[in-house]
Amino acid sequence: MLPVPADRAPDSVNTLIKRAQALAGLSLGELALQANVQVPEHFRREKGFTGQLLERFLGAEAGAKAQQDFPDLGIELKSIPIDPSGQPLETTYVCYAPLLGVAGIDWASSNVCNKLRHVLWVPIEGDRSIPPAERRLGTPFLWSPNADQYAILKADWEELMERVALGHVDSITARLGQALHMRPKAADGSALTDAIGQEGQRIRTRPRGFYLRTTFTAQILADQFG
Repeated sequence: MLPVPADRAPDSVNTLIKRAQALAGLSLGELALQANVQVPEHFRREKGFTGQLLERFLGAEAGAKAQQDFPDLGIELKSIPIDPSGQPLETTYVCYAPLLGVAGIDWASSNVCNKLRHVLWVPIEGDRSIPPAERRLGTPFLWSPNADQYAILKADWEELMERVALGHVDSITARLGQALHMRPKAADGSALTDAIGQEGQRIRTRPRGFYLRTTFTAQILADQFG
């Protein structure tokens, strides 16, 4: 019997894990049928479909809010498309980057730290030769950064946010950051938001998001699955 979308948030980590494990091996098409939704023919314009579908079956509550997907459990949900050898196929979006009012933010109180403190990873087949509806979910697992990973993420975040605070947001490129990088996050180049300029004035620039590099998530997968 196939699982059905959850009617409430999980009341424990154990409940969440059981729900996630029940999805392993199933295709997006099978889950979409249970949820009465249509799987897109491609994900170029609907990259969030997989995550939204998982949220329905797992009972996630946060949506687009600046908190974990399961705030009562302190757990964030992240799907990760992988190739046949188990390597991640794309960077992992974490959250939007604040570009104003950043003076009082430190790493420990940042949304990035909050999101990555405890993550439920759900691998999914991402090979483009597989139609989206036929792509199957892998074995889910819980992860928290170890001491080395935590230090790397913290250093990357601090370097990037220092540039934002000093008004150099437009000098930030995707090459900065060992594990965490920042790049534009918008539907198209016409979307603009306020940021701090070099003279402390407000400027208009493209919204930015934080992303985990594939080299970082590949190591997470290797540590879990060998």
